[in-house]
Amino acid sequence: MENRICQLFNIELPIIQAGMIWCSGWELASAVSNAGGLGIIGSGSMYPDVLRTHIKRCKQHTDKPFAVNLPMLYPQIEDHIQIIIDEKVPIVFTSAGNPAKYTKYFKENGITVVHVVSSVKFALKAQAAGVDAVVAEGFEAGGHNGRDETTTFCLLPMVKEQLKVPLIAAGGIATGRQMLAAMILGADAVQIGSRFVASIESSAHDKFKDAVLRAKEGDTQLTLKELAPVRLLKNEFYHQVQKAYSNGANVEEIKNLLGRARAKKGMFEGDLVEGELEIGQISGLIDDLKPAASVVQEINKEYLAVQKELCR
Repeated sequence: MENRICQLFNIELPIIQAGMIWCSGWELASAVSNAGGLGIIGSGSMYPDVLRTHIKRCKQHTDKPFAVNLPMLYPQIEDHIQIIIDEKVPIVFTSAGNPAKYTKYFKENGITVVHVVSSVKFALKAQAAGVDAVVAEGFEAGGHNGRDETTTFCLLPMVKEQLKVPLIAAGGIATGRQMLAAMILGADAVQIGSRFVASIESSAHDKFKDAVLRAKEGDTQLTLKELAPVRLLKNEFYHQVQKAYSNGANVEEIKNLLGRARAKKGMFEGDLVEGELEIGQISGLIDDLKPAASVVQEINKEYLAVQKELCR
């Protein structure tokens, strides 16, 4: 399948696995890359030495391209950048910040740069900063999200209308039909997170995976906008947050409630009561646990079948 993203990343299929904190280690990334997509190591939950280990292990388990997701908010970002360069990672996805600071440096070191945005404004800023491609992510997504709550299918055509670099769609995509819809709206590829959380190779805790499989429509909500907007499963911690808002909590009080390592507690350690459980709205459509390769193959198979069906 030839398109701009496949050519840019030197991959077979325009299917990209999102670099999700606590869920996207070397096992998931290498499995997706081996299946023909692009696997991404989520560095936002890793100490520098842990990131280096995951990159090395990924190299041992795939000879295909893979990427590292680099949240700009990470406190030891300079260490991560040096490791990415030292280990010759071919592609970096930056997120949660301004790409202008590091894009030129990455490209001078031969690294392809992609930036994740939630609006037309930031897509254009990323393009002006020199990135090679942009991920436009609608508010259906889990993880860090846009405050304006623009849906993926509204965001995509607005970004496509003004963008020249390749465009990757993200947020609320887990099937081949959704992939085709995103491509029709102008995307060159899709980035998928929640579906890969519920995969065998995901480093998420089994209890979190089970919670994702049980999720139904309406079981998630975008919240914590004053800090970094995230979409959460509605557990006890989520209800504590809502109660705090109802009581007029300020930003500092919300920060104190969130505390430290809340996401690790929920997604990696499996505390479904007090943990922060980040997942997308599409979790309501996910009801089985599969190997990552099967996820890639099934999405691509459905994409091609529906495309053929529509062209009759």
